Amino acid sequence: MDHATGGTRTDRRALAAAAVTVVLWASAFVSIRASAEHYAPGALALGRLLIASLALGCVFLIKRGTLPDRRAWPGIAASGVLWFGVYMVALNWGEQMVDAGTASLLVNIGPVLIALFSGWLLKEGFPPLLLAGMAVSFAGAALVGLSMSGGGPSSLTGVLLCLAAALTYAAGVVAQKPALRWASPMQVTTFGCFTGAAVCLPFGGQLLAELPEAPLTATLNLVYLGLFPTALAFSTWAYALARTTAGKLGATTYAVPAAVVLMSWITLEEVPGWLTLLGGAVCLAGVAVSRLPSRRPAAPAAPAAPAQPPGPVAETAAADGTPGARG
Repeated sequence: MDHATGGTRTDRRALAAAAVTVVLWASAFVSIRASAEHYAPGALALGRLLIASLALGCVFLIKRGTLPDRRAWPGIAASGVLWFGVYMVALNWGEQMVDAGTASLLVNIGPVLIALFSGWLLKEGFPPLLLAGMAVSFAGAALVGLSMSGGGPSSLTGVLLCLAAALTYAAGVVAQKPALRWASPMQVTTFGCFTGAAVCLPFGGQLLAELPEAPLTATLNLVYLGLFPTALAFSTWAYALARTTAGKLGATTYAVPAAVVLMSWITLEEVPGWLTLLGGAVCLAGVAVSRLPSRRPAAPAAPAAPAQPPGPVAETAAADGTPGARG
């Protein structure tokens, strides 16, 4: 936590950082759609991570960053492998095998898993308003998924890959949270991205083969994915995660489907149906509920000590400064 600021100011900073993350992650879906035809899932993930690593590495050197504390490395390594690495490949691959609605619904299991894992492993508990807000948001995500579904059969492999993406996303977030106790958000993001890029290096030959053949627009989208939805958005995410619980921050990502609908409407001229709009509105309502402060009953006041009758005991206690007997 940021001990230098009050709780309200800290929460506002975390919320602002989370809002930047949500907008940039939503834009990533639009850019991925524009690049996926020209880059295979592994190559797309590697290219995105290499560009992000270059940007984060430059910032790290300019700011004269130092290596993280050794106690932070297990969390950094786990989040780098699971979230930066496996998640991105699984998501890119899974979305090529199932329709957009099914992928959206399956991946949105991730915030639910974050709340469960963080409540259990990180001892964050299960606040009723958080659980209620996530239930509302998941219902909204289901409506968005249903409205986007093409109605065709989904590949079992694609479903499993999307489930793997949701699971590794949740596990990566939960692993990242304790690392932020011993390392700064910049350190956690930078070295997590380095780890993810190293995991994806086996796709290097594929990326080199596809890069010359891809059109300029697809490559520019790849560069955008690396600089903004990865380097910047993962940095603002780590900043927010250091200042709030993993469960509550995970719930804010349910605003992503609503933002994707709006961005696709504006940039791709994909006019959403009424069910999609309703689902997006329900997602945002659930996020609002999850952000409400929990109401805790005030602790009962301690009963006042009974008045002590005058007498030898009280007089003796007053004389030597020790408390008298209490009946």
